[in-house]
Amino acid sequence: MRQRPQEQDKIKRRSNFDSVEDNLTLEQAKEEASRCLNCKNPRCVSGCPVNIKIPDFIKAIKEGNLEKAGDIIRETSMLPSVCGRICPQERQCEGNCVLGIKGEAVAIGALERYVGDNTFAKNEIYSSTGKKVAIIGSGCAGLTAASDLRKAGHEVTVFEALHKFGGVLRYGIPPFRLPRKILDREIDNLKSMGVKFEKNIVVGKSVTLKQLKDDGFDAIFICSGAGLPKMMNIKGENLNGVFSANEFLTRVNLMGANYEINATPLKVGNSVAVIGGGNVAMDAARTAVRVGFKTVYIVYRRTEKELPARLEEIRHAKEEGVEFKFLMAPYEILEKDGYVNGMKFEIMELGEPDESGRRKPIGTGKYEILDVDTIIVALGTGPNPIIQKSSELDGIVFKTDRKGYFVVDETTRETSIPMIFAGGDVAPVGTSNAINAMGAGKKAAKAINDALGIN
Repeated sequence: MRQRPQEQDKIKRRSNFDSVEDNLTLEQAKEEASRCLNCKNPRCVSGCPVNIKIPDFIKAIKEGNLEKAGDIIRETSMLPSVCGRICPQERQCEGNCVLGIKGEAVAIGALERYVGDNTFAKNEIYSSTGKKVAIIGSGCAGLTAASDLRKAGHEVTVFEALHKFGGVLRYGIPPFRLPRKILDREIDNLKSMGVKFEKNIVVGKSVTLKQLKDDGFDAIFICSGAGLPKMMNIKGENLNGVFSANEFLTRVNLMGANYEINATPLKVGNSVAVIGGGNVAMDAARTAVRVGFKTVYIVYRRTEKELPARLEEIRHAKEEGVEFKFLMAPYEILEKDGYVNGMKFEIMELGEPDESGRRKPIGTGKYEILDVDTIIVALGTGPNPIIQKSSELDGIVFKTDRKGYFVVDETTRETSIPMIFAGGDVAPVGTSNAINAMGAGKKAAKAINDALGIN
């Protein structure tokens, strides 16, 4: 029987930002590890974008050797406590588990989190190569590349635009999903390896790529995220009370807008509609519950079956009182005295599958109005062109696609400019999530090592 961690009471957690889930106990971890079949052809490994040796670390847990389990995971991932909490395991490693065919998959994510939280990275001395690598962005891709490059012996510096490190892990993911002490611990591990971190540096403004190259950096990895929100382009979108999910989550997660003592106020109304169905929409809705909105809706233009968010996040949102409205598409935001005063939606029905493989929503010409005073738009983000635009002034012209993302070699992540690489949300491949960004970071690190003569 699959082991499950204890969860905070669903009523109590509506009013705090503490972690929803506890860790497994040691007894539970061993019991869960004993369910692993240790397959000769482990499909779970092929389902992991960073190819963690999953059967090996689970076997070490079963044998009672947690330190060995931690060492095995950290051979390929220095963020086990993070990935164990936020990766979409049901679509990746656990989704490929043989046991899941007729029953429940091994709880790989919970086991990874348990090992990450209860073991420490070993301090090692790395022989210097004399090479310098700059990493722009301290999110999943950047932290992963930094660890692999530092292990190779390079001098690695991570440049972060904000005043705290972690990128979207800090400003986008709420602490009830990823406690800040856990994130800080993972970053401290990298610092102990010798990775340097520089904050409040906006590459493209504070410093240019040309200046980094002139300062002696042999390679550059751009993983600055995609911070420009995609909006709905409907009437009323500029009213007071309309937020992008990025702004809303950043105000709360990074700037403490939920605490009255901080000078980053957040006007909390009575009811809010969160537009979208991904993990960001779930994070925004569950955060809205905690900051005091009485009624929180998630409005999605398809059905529950097509929701792209993690199943666990959907379940938690429902338990916390979030109301789901399906087959409804934004049509118009209603106004009163410059503020949101309701939102009009068109009722949809599903047609044939589109390019995403999901059935396409089609308008019916019928409408419904929700009585809300706040709108949070969680429809994804696009790339901020600041690095590309500033580089053009120095004669560095990148090849980008029609949406403004860097065009890169899929194997090496190298851009059209030699020795400048890009990954994560600025050059996405597949679904945008933490583990795929980490996979891009590993590819870039390997390619940089190869280019610098380190194999």
